[in-house]
Amino acid sequence: MFEKPAELKKLFEEKLAGVTATADVEQLRIEFLGKKGSVAALMQELRNIPNEQKKEAGQAINETKQFVENAIAEKLEELKKLEEQKLIDACESYDESMPTDNDIGSYHPITLVRREVENIFLSMGFSIEDYSEITDDYNCFEALNIPKHHPARDMQDTYYLSTGQLLKTHTSAAQNTILRKYKSSLENGNPIRAIFPGRCFRNEKIDACHENTFFQMEGMMVDKDISISNLIYFMKTMLSEVFQRDITVRLRPGFFPFVEPGFELDIQCSICGGKGCPSCKDSGWLELCPCGMIHPNVLTAAGIDPEKYIGFAFGLGMTRLAMMRYGVKDIRVFNSGNLKALSQFTEKSFTKPEESKEA
Repeated sequence: MFEKPAELKKLFEEKLAGVTATADVEQLRIEFLGKKGSVAALMQELRNIPNEQKKEAGQAINETKQFVENAIAEKLEELKKLEEQKLIDACESYDESMPTDNDIGSYHPITLVRREVENIFLSMGFSIEDYSEITDDYNCFEALNIPKHHPARDMQDTYYLSTGQLLKTHTSAAQNTILRKYKSSLENGNPIRAIFPGRCFRNEKIDACHENTFFQMEGMMVDKDISISNLIYFMKTMLSEVFQRDITVRLRPGFFPFVEPGFELDIQCSICGGKGCPSCKDSGWLELCPCGMIHPNVLTAAGIDPEKYIGFAFGLGMTRLAMMRYGVKDIRVFNSGNLKALSQFTEKSFTKPEESKEA
């Protein structure tokens, strides 16, 4: 019995030496480590040897099994690297800078607007943060002063996952994480200025101005002396930069549990000029930027003393901003995948060769 593991190890080494493909490694693994493989057969034979010899025999078999497992893992890694290198060597070399006569693509309208707004806020001292599209109930609701069974949850028809997590319904879900990230910097005298764009999801009834998947940009500023005037200044500066003209806006009261007081910042519909159309529901105005002063409970949840610090937060609808910027009458165009429709609103991401020559 004691010589059999050694014989099996020698046989395995001989077969492994002849393996040249990853598929063959798997066959070898099944042959030796499978339920009906050689190692399993040795384990079955243990019942036929005297009890005083079983421990030593079992150790010999386990050592052989461990040897086979390690050798197969090493061989598999070796062959994968060789196969990857063969694929690389087989590829034709190419020059990335070589011009092409083909019109090879353009940026999505929302991408263009997002980058433009990001640059505007960067110039005003804001940092750009990122946040996952999947979050939990605490960050999406409870940390934002929206406890369980709060009526405000009915305002957002949420997609819940089987894991208990959810798809974020608003970019505000990142507030607690960002506030905690910069808490120590705030206490050292540096104001928190951050924007965090992202995709959001709600079970909406889709129409000309509503989608179940849309883009927002959350922003906030926290310091010792922040007022509503600061909020209005940053919003008007951003909008005038995006539209390259003065934009007519209105500020009206709005309820959001995570701000107090809360406002709705509306922009005059640029599609109809304020006369009323399907995109603005014939009101002449389009809700663009829910905003307000950050609620003390939100600051407390992030470990920030609301007696010392105050701030504002806003949620900018990037999809609706793109509608206004490019005069798109139906929000569904953006997620349609219709390249012909989308390309007319964008600047080309690559310049044609003849255009670059003239430049």
